[in-house]
Amino acid sequence: MQDDQNDVIKQEDVVTGDNTNSLSADEDEFGEAALATDDVPSDSIVSELNTKLREHFDGKIVRKDLTKKLRQGANVPVYVLEYLLGQYCGSDDDEIIQEGMENVKRILADNFVRPDEAQKILAILRERGAYTVIDKLTVHLNIKADAFEAEFSNLGLKNIPLDPEYVSKFDRLLCGGIWCIVQLQYEFIEEDKKRNPIRVLKLTPIQMPHVDMKEIKNARKAFTKDEWLTILLRSTGMEPDKFTEREKWLLLARMIPLVENNYNLCELGPRSTGKSHIYKEISPNSILVSGGQTTVANLFYNMVNKSVGLVGLWDCVAFDEVAGITFKDKDGVQIMKDYMASGSFARGKEEKAASAAMVFVGNINQSVDVLLKTSHLFAPFPAVMAYDTAFLDRMHCYVPGWEIPKFRPDFFTDDYGFITDFVAEFMREMRKEPFADALDKYYRLGTNLNQRDVIAVRKSVAGFTKLMYPDGVFSKEDMAEILEISLEMRRRVKEQLKKIGGMEFYDVNFSYIDNESFEEHYIATPETGGGKLIPEGMCNPGQIYTVSQTKSGMIGVYRLETQMLPGNGKLTTIGIGTDRDVKGAITTAHNFLKAQANTISGNVSTTNKDYIINYQDMQGIGMTKVLALPTLIAICSIALEKPVLSSLAVLGEFSIGGTLLKVESLADILQICLDSGAKKVLLPITAAAELHSVPADLVGAFSLIFYTTVQEAVFKALGAD
Repeated sequence: MQDDQNDVIKQEDVVTGDNTNSLSADEDEFGEAALATDDVPSDSIVSELNTKLREHFDGKIVRKDLTKKLRQGANVPVYVLEYLLGQYCGSDDDEIIQEGMENVKRILADNFVRPDEAQKILAILRERGAYTVIDKLTVHLNIKADAFEAEFSNLGLKNIPLDPEYVSKFDRLLCGGIWCIVQLQYEFIEEDKKRNPIRVLKLTPIQMPHVDMKEIKNARKAFTKDEWLTILLRSTGMEPDKFTEREKWLLLARMIPLVENNYNLCELGPRSTGKSHIYKEISPNSILVSGGQTTVANLFYNMVNKSVGLVGLWDCVAFDEVAGITFKDKDGVQIMKDYMASGSFARGKEEKAASAAMVFVGNINQSVDVLLKTSHLFAPFPAVMAYDTAFLDRMHCYVPGWEIPKFRPDFFTDDYGFITDFVAEFMREMRKEPFADALDKYYRLGTNLNQRDVIAVRKSVAGFTKLMYPDGVFSKEDMAEILEISLEMRRRVKEQLKKIGGMEFYDVNFSYIDNESFEEHYIATPETGGGKLIPEGMCNPGQIYTVSQTKSGMIGVYRLETQMLPGNGKLTTIGIGTDRDVKGAITTAHNFLKAQANTISGNVSTTNKDYIINYQDMQGIGMTKVLALPTLIAICSIALEKPVLSSLAVLGEFSIGGTLLKVESLADILQICLDSGAKKVLLPITAAAELHSVPADLVGAFSLIFYTTVQEAVFKALGAD
């Protein structure tokens, strides 16, 4: 038998034989009197914010630097550590804190179960007859025995009988399990060898038993907006003073899935920015699913044992490393789309509903500027999702992870914040409260938002409002601030949909309207704008930009760069691959030039000059076959040493006989021209009849230059009469 220092947490908690020593009302779960958090030495210098915290949230705050110190050596969730710290280190007295830290370390050393020491713990339990452990418990109902049975995650025990009273009080034992402090008893009876010798004598969940929402809402009135934002971020371990105001709001956006039911959030960005931290460590009500294969049964509903999957057990299901997500089931993505849109899914003969939020986090391996030029911001998703506009349209929010700096040690706070479990339960309770109409008091949304956009923005507004103003008290300026970032997060989704799906998602000019002044405010995304594929200013002679469809139907931007050398009229091409149609279009241009060069200019030689053209697929989506006209203009431009008009996009194609061909998907192509930076568009006169199908503001964004013949196209591209 070990000495008292290494005994089970506190000897009075341990059951030996038939004797049980119950805890008194003013003792904590480990048998020690809980340390009062208002026991602050008079000479302590505490900030005004900390003073307010102690006044209004006494017993629910903890110094986060203590969590950091313990976290480095203990592989337990933050909320478990802070539960213990809240019991033992709730003081400003360094001596009391130091003593409390030693107690917590001892408890973790003696009673936290490590999987590799499970058999050692069981041996001690057998020897002593009783032992207290900290482990994660999951409970299931054994229907045949009509009894609840517990499974210990680290200890490896299964089918341990549990009093139904605990299941009634703590129903999350049935829903994926919770961390608990468990007093175990070992009693082997020779006459009843079938009976499990291990019994649960006492179970105390490491979670807040009750959160008084009325008390929290009243206390919120004592804090300013900035103070409350600071408290929330410090409660997640961050130090707000190290972040800009915008970065603080982006960090806050990560918390929305924990307060808003059926909220779909995406965040892609560089590594080491803490994208998955909050879902893994901060809340016991969320689960982080590492990237890889998953199944419909695991995520939604198991048809075999008739049990609901993760979406029915957790408030938030977060997918880490989205690039690796795959479903073994062919209908996996389809069921996920159904759930993300309606909060329900059909399995078998019935429809199931759940309220879990869905979060997708992952890494972007290149700069955002490059990604926007060559692809879109959902590109890191698996292909089955990255180009499925129906799936992506269900995203309510896209957090720009590239704007959040990589975390350094000093980004983590040493100051006071809420005990993690307290803030987690606060957020869980807020899920029950409707705030979707919060914006209606002062504003209404613009006409460019469709129904899905409105739902997304309202959900984001509700989430931010629940976090920042749980008491429902906010000013007009407060709501404008929330509304603007909510519109931006949804517009980022819509901008990418426009890149992928074209004119179907054309309406991206999101706005909100003041109910009093009727003034309309338009919201943009910071990353749109500069760095266009088609640059401003004059290009070099022989440099051409064209926009057209590929065989797959995707629309791309292509650049032609030309060189002219002494020779005998040979045309050499680079970058076109082996596609016969692409080569055929270039041959058409070369043959037309040989036959019609004199009708364009006597200075264009097809006999004593060689031409080399490099074709570049600017977005990596595959080469287009619509290259005859751009090739012809490129050769004429270099031969005449005359550049094409500035910011020009060349559209259109011609046949071997010089007949102008129709521009397919004109509206979508013009939209890509606009996104790519074109200010002038050269297009055949036949396209004029189709302009009625193009939105007026899109047509008005360009100087349209029409041509009626191939030769006229060359003249007008070069700015000649």
